[in-house]
Amino acid sequence: MTDAVGPRAVFGVIVPSTNTVVEHDYWTARVPGVAYRAGSMHIPDPVMGDDRAFQALLGQIRASIDVAVRDVLTAEPDRLVMGMSAETFWGGVEGNAAFEDRLRRRTGLPVTTGASACRAALRELGVRRIAVFSPYQPVADVEVGRFFTEAGFTVTAITGLRCPTATDIARVPDEALREVVARIDSPDAEAIVQVGTNLSFVALAAALEAELGKPVIPINTATLWHALRSHGIHDALPGGGRLLRDH
Repeated sequence: MTDAVGPRAVFGVIVPSTNTVVEHDYWTARVPGVAYRAGSMHIPDPVMGDDRAFQALLGQIRASIDVAVRDVLTAEPDRLVMGMSAETFWGGVEGNAAFEDRLRRRTGLPVTTGASACRAALRELGVRRIAVFSPYQPVADVEVGRFFTEAGFTVTAITGLRCPTATDIARVPDEALREVVARIDSPDAEAIVQVGTNLSFVALAAALEAELGKPVIPINTATLWHALRSHGIHDALPGGGRLLRDH
């Protein structure tokens, strides 16, 4: 339900308690008349330094997501946006669809997830061959690659930054992000896709698009774009790359 600060839309945004980047990226986009209410998933142990620890981190997300959704619903939002990405890719296309269905049935709201938003953005851009990077461990990159492959894309390269904790994701500097993009980019890749919502990449991605001459899609840009366009808000937003500016 709209309100004084969100006369066009209020989006409920579900984020891990370790995440400092999603809300920053959304507010920085400065969409007139759109407000955000965050619901936080409690992450008492942010360690994700190997595959086993990463799966344990997902367990914490799964254990706390219902409370985060409960809390955000008190603001009576118009849409639910998942400001966390790994779980939305888990289980491929069918896993994502089941995850979204559970949230829709739980909330009665339309839902935007990172996986679906990236798929929609790539289709909008007419892209089929992608290179992908994340802050994750290999077990999660397998699931990300599975989703994109099942969704009809060719993944030319995929790699993770192997961040040791969920909070360390937000500390990755631009130089490291430039290096990983340089490693995975190739003439075969029509676009670069970044997943992992606590990775601060939106501003750098816009600069890299100009340098590389191809779309560079941060997941936070994709989810905001998907939520806005699905809600009938088609403002051209500068500073967020070609997706928010031209589509």
